[in-house]
Amino acid sequence: MIPDSFIQDLLARVDIVDVVERYVPLKKGGANYSARCPFHNEKSPSFTVSPTKQFYYCFGCGAKGSAIGFVMEYAGLGFREAVQELASGIGLKVPEDEPSGRVREAGQPYEKAAAGAADLYELMTQAVDFYRNELKKSSRAIEYLKGRGLTGEIAARFRIGYAPDGWTPLAQAFPDYQSKLLVDCGLVKEPEEEESTKSDGQRIDGQKKRYDRFRDRIMFPIINQRGQVIGFGGRVLDKGEPKYLNSPETPIFDKGRELYGLPQARLAIRETGTVVVVEGYMDVVALAQHGVANCVAALGTATTPAHVQKLMKQADRIVFCFDGDTAGRKAAWRALENSLAHLADDRLLSFVFLPQGEDPDSFVRKNGNTAFIELQKNATPLSQYLLDHLSENINLKTPEGRSQLLHTAKPLILQIAAPGLRLQLFKRVAELAGVSQNEVEQLYSARANVAVRPPAPARAGRRAPVARNFHQLLQLVALEPALAKRLDLELFDRDTEAGGAAHALVEWITNDEDSSHTPAMLFEHFRGSAVESFLGGNELNSLRDKFDQADMERDFDNLQLALRSTRYQEEMDELLAKAANAHLSAEEDRRFMQLSRELQSLKSTQSSPN
Repeated sequence: MIPDSFIQDLLARVDIVDVVERYVPLKKGGANYSARCPFHNEKSPSFTVSPTKQFYYCFGCGAKGSAIGFVMEYAGLGFREAVQELASGIGLKVPEDEPSGRVREAGQPYEKAAAGAADLYELMTQAVDFYRNELKKSSRAIEYLKGRGLTGEIAARFRIGYAPDGWTPLAQAFPDYQSKLLVDCGLVKEPEEEESTKSDGQRIDGQKKRYDRFRDRIMFPIINQRGQVIGFGGRVLDKGEPKYLNSPETPIFDKGRELYGLPQARLAIRETGTVVVVEGYMDVVALAQHGVANCVAALGTATTPAHVQKLMKQADRIVFCFDGDTAGRKAAWRALENSLAHLADDRLLSFVFLPQGEDPDSFVRKNGNTAFIELQKNATPLSQYLLDHLSENINLKTPEGRSQLLHTAKPLILQIAAPGLRLQLFKRVAELAGVSQNEVEQLYSARANVAVRPPAPARAGRRAPVARNFHQLLQLVALEPALAKRLDLELFDRDTEAGGAAHALVEWITNDEDSSHTPAMLFEHFRGSAVESFLGGNELNSLRDKFDQADMERDFDNLQLALRSTRYQEEMDELLAKAANAHLSAEEDRRFMQLSRELQSLKSTQSSPN
């Protein structure tokens, strides 16, 4: 990995305002700059760049980070490529890789986890390089891709490679082929003893040995929004099963949250305001080859709610494109069901079903990109598809059929989060069922302006608000590192995730008192670590006036007061519960009175004007 000292030096030398303005026009407003967010479509500016913090944040979609993160997000580059681009602009040369991760303070579980994640990302990058080199050597693989109409330019853009046939080709790229990390990131399989009778394992000297997961397959790297390779999809060249083999779930890869091709499609999505969701890797690549570059694919799984949430942040319009066969229609209905709770009235979801026997790859090669784009324009809106599907096998001319429609539509319509669309569907279902809208609403026991969501998990007392307070405290420290010196670490249990993150943050920030740490430096230092999850999120939207220091300091003090109050109150509750069943000792009595005074003092402080 690139040395942390170099990253910090680079961030100290570049100006994020200059970097962002290369891509996005900024407008000065007070101490900060603003623009319409380049990462999602919006009408009014919610994207803020802070020159003092060297940090950007979008109050609309939550995009955030340093100059490095911006270049990665906007240009779809990997971490190293983004660092190289910034460094070359100011005449710095990126040093050679260090053997370990950038977050290296010893003794902390978070730093150990971070180093492990960094190691996995590094292994995946090395695997990509190996597979790409192997593609250059394989005339058979090259001819296969040419036969599918792909050029070298598109193959390079998607970093397509080839996994050679054989049990252990990756041993050429990884001298330590026995490393556990190769299994952890899904590149290598290590069969269990009970699998010894199966034919998919390799035997050497009568012993079961580990072997490459991907063999004789075209390799499609799966890249996350930070430009890091997190997994692979491998396609057979000839006949064979499975047709596609995907990386397993790993510490860095959750297939239910990632979308193939999103980094490459981001610019086209911004330009068109539309993202097209197709079923396969080859569909994405083939459409890009034919000039339809705003396409992504789920990773060998059905469209999940997490996919929908991610897509809603990318574009105003989402078009799901499925094959016209039975499997395609099942996948479309699953996508609709998983979308309902995340719909918004300012976002459009629609569906395209290709002719029988066609997929996006074959359709665009046969009919061209104009015909495919025309399909998108004429896509079926979600509301129409929903009602058409529910009415498909129902006789609406009979009372029984109309009653069946009311019954089957109820659980779906009540999930819809978009109040305007839900109201329209109430009206439309009432028309089809031959009743009034008011009767439908009474039958469904719902008002037209209230969405029925799945019940929230039960909370244990004050734990949920307390967890949010801890999270927001750490986010404030991230945005104003000087607050670390005022953070009361006694409020945090070091054995918890939040506590470990708090100690890691404070120790890194205060390690060098002469050093001025910006939020950009902090975010990059903890990139890829378990600490990173505490440094961002929707809670940042609560920071008023876009990074106003006085507001942040006031919020910081109030959060710490609230956490102290909660801690005192919980201890008092424990003593009161004990007193209900037994007499308190003299020491416990004194402690109760002390807590009562402390709590009263804190309440007075909280209620006093700022």
